[in-house]
Amino acid sequence: MTGDSASEFVGPSPAVVQRGGARWRRRYLALLGVAVAAGALGLGIVAGIRARSAADTMLRKTTAEAAVSLVRVVAPKPGAPAQEILLPGTTQAFTDAPIFARTSGYVKGWYFDIGAHVKRGQLLAEIESPEVDQQLQQARADLETAQANLRQAQITADRWLALLQTDSVSKQETDQAVSALNATKATVDSNAANVRRLKQLQGFERVSAPFDGVVTVRNVDIGVLINAGANTPGRELFHLAAVHTLRVFVAVPEVYSRAARPGSSATLTLEEFPGRSFHGTLVRNASAIDLASRTLLVEVDVDNPGGELLPGAYAFVHLKLPDEIASVTLPANTLLFRAEGLQVAVVRDGQAQLVPVTIGRDYGETVEILSGLRPTDQVIVAPSDSLTSGTPVRIASAPAGAGR
Repeated sequence: MTGDSASEFVGPSPAVVQRGGARWRRRYLALLGVAVAAGALGLGIVAGIRARSAADTMLRKTTAEAAVSLVRVVAPKPGAPAQEILLPGTTQAFTDAPIFARTSGYVKGWYFDIGAHVKRGQLLAEIESPEVDQQLQQARADLETAQANLRQAQITADRWLALLQTDSVSKQETDQAVSALNATKATVDSNAANVRRLKQLQGFERVSAPFDGVVTVRNVDIGVLINAGANTPGRELFHLAAVHTLRVFVAVPEVYSRAARPGSSATLTLEEFPGRSFHGTLVRNASAIDLASRTLLVEVDVDNPGGELLPGAYAFVHLKLPDEIASVTLPANTLLFRAEGLQVAVVRDGQAQLVPVTIGRDYGETVEILSGLRPTDQVIVAPSDSLTSGTPVRIASAPAGAGR
């Protein structure tokens, strides 16, 4: 190579070099933009896939949780809330009697009105009966005549018996005299009985109290005509009630008849005495179940020395039940009435199990369960009618008390 040739070789001009660098930068930036876009697209795709996977996982979890029923449970409460039964009854006077006249006449006077407390034998009223008085006088006169005839017959009979000893008279005549004496004695006895009868009728002119009590009815007034006996309507003179002790007759259902034991205690409550109770004693029962009502009639006696309780009052009788059966109580809304019988649903090992139970007393919001449950059972509240044994369940909260 000659020097001229070397001088003729010339490199790219600056303009050419500048144009080539610009093209290269544009290509680099384009490639960088494509790479950035591809990376962003990849990140978006990955994020979308992860979000969809998380959503699918959440959906499966939510679906699985929704398939398990959410239930509330209660624990059986040992014992019954009240070991007694409450039954209606009506108070009655221990002795209650209408007072009638035993003799006819006009009322002379009466001495006690309604509400009066009287003692046995006290005079309640007097009756004027002139017919009885005159009959008594006549009967007494007849008795005196018969007694005089008796004395004469006695003298005659004694004389004839003495003469018979000397055979001065016949045996026939003597027997006639003795027979006349016996007939006269019978007449005297008859007249004496008639006098006693009329004296008793005259005594009935004074109407007296047959026992200690309270006058609850007075149907007499001065001058009223009274007919003897109790068959004449509207002629009851007085009505007397002994209220120192009251009787209450109660019909006890057959299922509670074991509570009706003579000698057991009872308590009375009345609406007119709020907050108060009165002690009574079950004195007797009928010892037989009434076939029509399936109840046992019992009598409860209540002391009433102050007369606070009135006969005829409506009362509630509380009878205590013997605590002989171990039982638990549950809310009434835990019961299931199925064709198989009465059941409750309990949670065992995360599943619902239907358990047959025997119900005792019904307390309204709660019921007594006699058998079928364990004290540790968790009983489902308000179970669904479609609930079956083996259904998975989930407890919503901690077990509540049976009384809630």
